[in-house]
Amino acid sequence: MNPRIEINTDKLTYNAKQICRMCDEHGITPAAVTKGFCAIPQVAASLVAGGIKILADSRIENLKKMRTLRTRTMLLRLPMISQAETVVKYASISLNSEWKTLQALNEAAGNQNRQHQVILMADLGDLREGIMEEAELLELVKRMQQLKHLSLIGLGTNLTCFGAVIPDENNLGKLTELTKKVEKQLGRKLEFVSGGNSSSVYLMMKNRMPKGITNLRIGESILIGTESAFGERVPDMYYDAFQLVAEVVEIREKPSLPIGEIGMDAFGGKPTFTDKGIRKRAIVAVGKQDLATHPVKSLEPGVDILGSSSDHMILDITDAEKKYDIGSEMKFFLSYGAMLALTTSPYVSTQLISGGLKD
Repeated sequence: MNPRIEINTDKLTYNAKQICRMCDEHGITPAAVTKGFCAIPQVAASLVAGGIKILADSRIENLKKMRTLRTRTMLLRLPMISQAETVVKYASISLNSEWKTLQALNEAAGNQNRQHQVILMADLGDLREGIMEEAELLELVKRMQQLKHLSLIGLGTNLTCFGAVIPDENNLGKLTELTKKVEKQLGRKLEFVSGGNSSSVYLMMKNRMPKGITNLRIGESILIGTESAFGERVPDMYYDAFQLVAEVVEIREKPSLPIGEIGMDAFGGKPTFTDKGIRKRAIVAVGKQDLATHPVKSLEPGVDILGSSSDHMILDITDAEKKYDIGSEMKFFLSYGAMLALTTSPYVSTQLISGGLKD
């Protein structure tokens, strides 16, 4: 069925093994972020087969889908008080920054006769979630000790997702120093010092990861083999475990410059065009309703992506090596954002495949 996402589970198992090996060399336990593929259980299982012990997602609905895999689970998005009962039921660990939410989670855990684990988030400058003032964080740690059904197991931070602040020795060093103060206050060690996401992977690649970071929440680096701080490829990984397949619905020779006055397109932008004369163009049946504005890249040599509307992607195939016809399939590499959007779209099917590993 088209359009579809082909997901190679063998390549993902291999990538998970490589990330686990890299993390182990730095004393880090990785949590594999599953929201990029909408937590399809069979795909998540391929990561567990690669050595992943913690599955992490921002949506309770996704954690619920993976409950049969018998791993620890981590809720990445700050919990909603209205979902406290389901958070405790389906997440082993949640990331938190608010006292009222912690009280609600404690009550829910008591109702379910469970112990819920918590990582408190510190904001080190990216300005998304987390506590900025050290004194406020230490006070929250103190107040948490009266919540009998919650266990504080770590401190964490998030970087690059909102403010695009790059993780480095300075800001992650602050997290490890803050952890030492919390541990002194508690009189015990914390299990996790969670130093961010795939944007922190480059520090391991360059052997610059600060000592004391013991957890990373990694999605992109496992799924498409890139770190997200600079977009570099992680060595010895598969970068094509996810591919978009779309079907050709039109092939025509047309001018490269639209005819008439140029105004706003369907999404409020004003496009610009270069006059290259008459070109052979193809349209495939996938568009911004499926992948938003996230970039994809053609796997087909000589194919140039010109742009998309809601339901169509327009391609220049004048210089393509292959010959295409109506009904032909074309394949595309995915960015992380495109993968997330496409696997969430109800109009795009998924197909699990295997094999294709290098000798």
